[in-house]
Amino acid sequence: MISRYLTAFYQENVQSSGENVMSAIVPLMKLISLTLIGLFLAHPKTQMIPRATFKLLSKLVFALFLPCLIFTELGESITLDNFVRWWFIPVNVLISTAIGCVLGYLVVIVCRPPPQLTRFTIIMTAFGNTGNLPLAVVGSVCHSAENPFGAHCNSRGVAYVSFAQWVAVILVYTLVYHMMEPPEEYYEIVEEGVEIQEQPAVNNVSRPLLVEAEWPGIEDKETEHSKTPFIARIFKSISSVSQSALSDVDFSGEAGGGGSPRSIRCLAEPRVVRRIRIVAEQTPIKHILQPPTIASLLAIIIGTIPQLKGFFFGYDAPLLFVTDSLEILAGAMVPSVMLILGGMLAEGPNESKLGLRTTIGISVARLVLLPLLGIGVVALADKLNFLVAGDSMYRFVLLLQYTTPTAILLGAIASLRGYAVSEASALLFWQHVWCLFHVQLKWWLSLAFGKSLYPSE
Repeated sequence: MISRYLTAFYQENVQSSGENVMSAIVPLMKLISLTLIGLFLAHPKTQMIPRATFKLLSKLVFALFLPCLIFTELGESITLDNFVRWWFIPVNVLISTAIGCVLGYLVVIVCRPPPQLTRFTIIMTAFGNTGNLPLAVVGSVCHSAENPFGAHCNSRGVAYVSFAQWVAVILVYTLVYHMMEPPEEYYEIVEEGVEIQEQPAVNNVSRPLLVEAEWPGIEDKETEHSKTPFIARIFKSISSVSQSALSDVDFSGEAGGGGSPRSIRCLAEPRVVRRIRIVAEQTPIKHILQPPTIASLLAIIIGTIPQLKGFFFGYDAPLLFVTDSLEILAGAMVPSVMLILGGMLAEGPNESKLGLRTTIGISVARLVLLPLLGIGVVALADKLNFLVAGDSMYRFVLLLQYTTPTAILLGAIASLRGYAVSEASALLFWQHVWCLFHVQLKWWLSLAFGKSLYPSE
């Protein structure tokens, strides 16, 4: 009796566990191989491919390969019914970000980073890579016919990841953008009369690949207040802002008291409303309309309208040749992204004032604690019937949102705001190096969790 039980336990758990291990290791070894190839090609000692080539490749990924992948896969998979059923995907992005912020605050309390890097520590813990890296993982996992997620693995996985990107982009260009503002108390103030030497313009080729790895041309979005603590000054200068607002008003009104300072003060914009308006004007939300987000928007519009969808998708679609052409271009996305990641790692880490303890604290919180909490969140959501029933890929993508390292895009935002640029580069480098060694175990847990508890359709 006992021997029969042990035999059954071995066959149902140990053997299936071994299959899950292989299902996780083999796809990740493919991605690591591509990354090492990019690292070898871009390494300063070999320099087989110059940095400028990797920058051009990142622009191709951003403007061509990634939008083609999003449009072809999301447009084919999404329907009006799926648009409603997938509601938890963007919500999960918000939940993972909120939990990450709490973990980041705990890292600040425990590790005590330099005061000027407190907000940086919270942001780098909270925001993971929800775009290129999850798409690469899904593409690698679904590349084999024996993938653990069954038929239509790649199209469903890419659709789920793409459906979450618009939320992440909005968060980056609102919350992250303002949280990465240089702290006012550590902002360099130049005394009046001191001559300022003009800084030489930085050539695009000499910029680190980190700045343009995921969002090429982001430095061109720089505004007058990008590298200044503008928002902090707005909210701090209570009296000066209101007085300056009144001083600009022309008091030479007609006789009759209509132009008195008292009446103008009554009609003046409330102080809080004025500050909120100024903050909104300085928020670069218009920059979210970039090729990947435009492709997502078009895919959602076309996919949810059957009459339009019939023109692009289906065996007898009139414009099927266009969709097939885009699908061919989309096939270059995954290898290009991993080659760019290897080229970024080849540049090595920069000097950092963050400190070893805080660097380890952020990495542990982001790559160890958050995935464990993510498993609990996804399991609870499933118990509450928030998730699509019987779809293990759906759950796998939700778990991926908790397991990825800090978003590379934050390095570009740091460069845009002029805040903790070298610290962001060093932290991203060490996080991705650490991922090469422990990510197999982490994503095996995701695969095992999704496959064993929620079998594929």
